[in-house]
Amino acid sequence: MALELRKEETLEKRKRLIGQSCRLFYSDDPVKIVRARGQYLFDENGKRYLDCISNVHHVGHCHPSITKAAAAQMDLLNTNSRFLHDNIVLYAERLAATLPERLCVFYFVNSGSEANDLALRLAQQYTQHEDVIVLDHAYHGHLKSLIDISPYKFRKLTGQKEWVHVAPLPDTYRGVYREDHPDPGQAYADTVKDLIEEVHRKGRKISAFFAESLPSVGGQIILPHGYSTKVAEYVHSAGGVFVADEVQTGFGRLGSHFWGFQQQGESFCPDIVTMGKPMGNGHPLACVATTEEIAGAFTANGVEYFNTFGGNPVSCAIGLAVLDVIEKEDLRGNATRVGAHLKDLLTKLQTRHQIIGDVRGAGLFAGIELVKDREKRTPATETAALLVKRLKEEDKICVSTDGPWESVVKFKPPMCFSMEDADLVVQCIDRILTDMETSDLKPEKEDI
Repeated sequence: MALELRKEETLEKRKRLIGQSCRLFYSDDPVKIVRARGQYLFDENGKRYLDCISNVHHVGHCHPSITKAAAAQMDLLNTNSRFLHDNIVLYAERLAATLPERLCVFYFVNSGSEANDLALRLAQQYTQHEDVIVLDHAYHGHLKSLIDISPYKFRKLTGQKEWVHVAPLPDTYRGVYREDHPDPGQAYADTVKDLIEEVHRKGRKISAFFAESLPSVGGQIILPHGYSTKVAEYVHSAGGVFVADEVQTGFGRLGSHFWGFQQQGESFCPDIVTMGKPMGNGHPLACVATTEEIAGAFTANGVEYFNTFGGNPVSCAIGLAVLDVIEKEDLRGNATRVGAHLKDLLTKLQTRHQIIGDVRGAGLFAGIELVKDREKRTPATETAALLVKRLKEEDKICVSTDGPWESVVKFKPPMCFSMEDADLVVQCIDRILTDMETSDLKPEKEDI
């Protein structure tokens, strides 16, 4: 057991030893977490925090079944994944059972970034094209190849590459086509069609359309129905493939479906699916699922692909245990029930507070967008930040913000999140917003 430092010592050492671009939650006054269980975090003084942030710890922090599976396999064997072993094929078989039949070939890696980088390689090798279409405000990972296809990042860095093309985010609250449009799915899909035609006029060709099944950094966006089906049709006609990034939303978080892309209907099937964060419940485990045709083209390039740790026996034992817990504890059912309850409470809260412009979500993937003016939908960025700060300081509740203006307070808790947890969070938000209103507190600047 390592020597436990005082919080001030830990913070001093971190500032001295760890790159300053690696930022902490609540950087003005970080929480030092020393243990966790279920949906709760505990600091060095034993104070308990309700975790509404950690979608990575999918079935709950330190779940005993996951810990037991990891320790048992680690005690028996963990080795290079190029040795023959049962766990990797048993795990692939279990994953295949959750996916459409044509997604039947798997590549195991260690992070969502690795998975998305490999998906990009697969798409470009299969199509022999380079160009990629992504959604505005998208984030797909921290590798250089993924910064290049993440407007959320590249706009702050070197800018947009000529082979990257940005389609409008299908946001029916704030986007070009809103909730009053008769068919926003078709309308937004047509923007992708127009973009493909523009790419072709430049003499370039599309390798892939790359999108999260429910854009997260974009602000907890629910894609309008029919959007993905029509986009896939247009992309396939252009010789490209459809990549669904499920790193944030997979493994039953939506409750009604195991995968986010399944919300678009039974007839829709991506060509490549990437997965990560929740797979290992905090253990580094990720994967790419694709078709035999795409995998065959990747093999045909004559260059061996191997990943030293991807799909190792311990990682796959943990992955299998996560799937077991999701089933045995009916966590998809819990996400459906608790998520619906949370959304209902937040919708009722919206009637009490003008600052809540929109409530959106599915299962335990939810968000509220704060606005200064409901008519103009002006982002209330600073109020959102203050709400997050007060929830942490006054109520020991951890939430965070997202969206282009950081005005969306998001909820992606562990899947064991309960009805009582939802009640508590909404009660506390109600109290804080009421206090802001009655105090006539106006933290917003005229210009953001």
